[in-house]
Amino acid sequence: MDPVRERARPAGLPPAAGAAVMAAGILSVGLHLIGHDPLSLAALAIAALLWLVLARDFAVRLTGDRGRFRAEADTPAALTAVAATTVLGTRLSMLGWQAAAAAALVLAAVLWPGLSYAVVAHWQRRMPGAAFLVCVATQGLALLAAVLADADRQAWLARAALAAFCLGLLLYGAVLVRFDFREVCRGAGDHWVAGGALALTALAGSKLVESPVWTGWTHTALRTVTLVALGLSLVWYVVLLAAELGRLRPRYDVRRWATVFPLGMTATACLSAAAPTGVAWLRRLGEPLLWIAVAAWLLTCVAFAAEHRRSRRTPRRLPRRPPGASARGG
Repeated sequence: MDPVRERARPAGLPPAAGAAVMAAGILSVGLHLIGHDPLSLAALAIAALLWLVLARDFAVRLTGDRGRFRAEADTPAALTAVAATTVLGTRLSMLGWQAAAAAALVLAAVLWPGLSYAVVAHWQRRMPGAAFLVCVATQGLALLAAVLADADRQAWLARAALAAFCLGLLLYGAVLVRFDFREVCRGAGDHWVAGGALALTALAGSKLVESPVWTGWTHTALRTVTLVALGLSLVWYVVLLAAELGRLRPRYDVRRWATVFPLGMTATACLSAAAPTGVAWLRRLGEPLLWIAVAAWLLTCVAFAAEHRRSRRTPRRLPRRPPGASARGG
């Protein structure tokens, strides 16, 4: 292959870009819950388009650049492929497109074991917030399985959702003891996933609480765990917001999409948990939090556009010729 053409080939999107799908997808879910369906469908269209772009990029690397694929599969950001698919599938199920949602669940379930194992095998002592994506991906499976179980009245799927839910809780604890808490003050955006993972846990829990499969002490335990997870996610929200205001980090970074997702997830979890847990004020809290998440999404879009425009205007530097080289050849 011509080396000049090889260098000109685009590098492709980083795995962390999957958080953009997650952000748009969960905003679509939240906007639907408060009755803003036109905005919800617009966010869904954006999420679906981004998902297709990332899926194509994922397939190209898998088939054409196995070395890079294996290297990126070891990073926590690779799990956004699973999480983004489950969030998108959840919204499709809410539209009544159960076959598409089931296909999303199957795809996510196929991707989850290999990617999770690759990430867990490379855990270290001090890890960034992106490490919590192993919990996010697992709770995403629990959420989509619980939504489909309710839609299709499938008890076995509800039990599978509960198993994933419990595993997600264990994974959260395993990551928390390895999390580098200095990231709260210096992280580039993905540190918000520490709270977002708990918010997704609460959202998945709220769907399990709604299921008629669980009664008695099991239902009570699920309600309690859901409220505790949601309460802790709100504590994270306050702590992380205070840290952001104390040390502003306005520069765009692709990991900022992993900030928008937890903001939207926390709001959506409040909206979803209000009815099944019987805590009505959670809905009153969730609505303003959702509009904060929408504003954060818009600001991140503006920052991305500005950064993209700046990078296009920056001229590429030609490599220097070694001393004594002629103008024609090296």
